[in-house]
Amino acid sequence: MRNVTYSMGVSLDGYIVGPDGGFDWAGPDEEVFRFATDEVREVGVHLMGRRLYETMLYWENADQDPALDKSTLEFAAIWNPLPKVVFSTTLSAVRGNARLASGGLAEEIERLRAEPGEGNIAIGGATLAADVAALGLIDEYRARVYPVLVGGGIPFFPQHERRVNLELVETRNFSSGVVHLRYRVAR
Repeated sequence: MRNVTYSMGVSLDGYIVGPDGGFDWAGPDEEVFRFATDEVREVGVHLMGRRLYETMLYWENADQDPALDKSTLEFAAIWNPLPKVVFSTTLSAVRGNARLASGGLAEEIERLRAEPGEGNIAIGGATLAADVAALGLIDEYRARVYPVLVGGGIPFFPQHERRVNLELVETRNFSSGVVHLRYRVAR
């Protein structure tokens, strides 16, 4: 059965974007970018909300930019064919290898878990991840913790009043000070 993973960059004080909506503090670091690209290689399908979908539309044509380096083009080559499911009440259509969710969150995840195929079911975006966490459907949390305090914004961790025990699976320190933490939900 496929695992459901939630992976994003996060400030040390727990936010995926700052109070102004920016995440420039998670700027380009080749070593971390390669690691994130390798993580996407493990994904079989990516679930996301409207905001993340619209942000990631950049990659649909990124390979047309001659100024991009090899690692950025490599990410685009992995990201574009990856199946994506978008949860939105406002979008009527999506582009690329994406489709709008046809059912509820739990229904979609259970259907995807049951389908044959390889790779994790990745959750992108804190709002969607909060909903999936509230349903108890996240198997792993993967945080790339950046050495910055942003003082507010959108939190990485869902704010539901329930305890979730985690088991540390992996850590990795990067030369930039970023620390990758991978936790499995203790069942």
